Amino acid sequence: MRFARSKRGLRLKTVDSCFQDLKESRLVEETFTIDEVSEVLSGLQAVVHSEVESELINTAYTNVLLLRQLFSQAEKWYLKLQTDISELENRELLEQVAEFEKAEFTSSNKKPVLDVVKPKLAPLNEGGTAELLNKEILRLQEENEKLKSRLKTIEIQATNALDEKSELERALRDLQLDQGNQKDFIKAQDLSELENTVAALKSEFQRTLSDKTENQKSLEENLATAKHDLLRVQEQLSLAEKELEKKFQQTAAYRNMKEILTKKNDQIKELRKKLAKYEPED
Repeated sequence: MRFARSKRGLRLKTVDSCFQDLKESRLVEETFTIDEVSEVLSGLQAVVHSEVESELINTAYTNVLLLRQLFSQAEKWYLKLQTDISELENRELLEQVAEFEKAEFTSSNKKPVLDVVKPKLAPLNEGGTAELLNKEILRLQEENEKLKSRLKTIEIQATNALDEKSELERALRDLQLDQGNQKDFIKAQDLSELENTVAALKSEFQRTLSDKTENQKSLEENLATAKHDLLRVQEQLSLAEKELEKKFQQTAAYRNMKEILTKKNDQIKELRKKLAKYEPED
């Protein structure tokens, strides 16, 4: 309105200058004939008509450029604008605009008063595509917050699962180490007993050989029997070790620990798949 007011003032000054020029250039004589008066008025009419027509055309084109800017912005945001041409000739609204202009520019020329509230035009209510866009933005923001919270929960679960897996693996290694130490102790004890037995047999064989040569064959047979017993005991020891390991694998603790490790591995694989879905793509 300030721009339109300034343009209107310039055009009014131009019209006033047309009359002033006519007065100064043509109205120099005291009397005029009818033809001279008609000529003067016709010339003035042509000049004023040209100025008014130019102002009306310029105002129309200016409004078109202003609407073009608004339409371009609306098209960018996919908005649908609706206009009512009949409202342009609504006398009540036109009077409100005139009062607004008068109050706005009159108060601007005076000192501001704190108690005086300037009249303002009522804001337009948002609707249509703009409202849908705002709702969609709010929905996407809420969904984004939910996804962030869910991702954080999954990361915590994955971390806990990895910690539990590490603890179970550590416990399994400790159990296997204890079992291995136990098997080594049993094996060493049996070998020590067998070595003592063989040493005793050898000592007895040597003592008996020096004392009684007639019992040499019997002693040799006893020695062979002892060797066979040694091999049999070693074989039994090997079978016992295998049976001990088999029994250990069949124990409830070993099976439970193996099932827990299998479940944890499956949970970790599932959590990694879920994490891969929410990680941003490169």
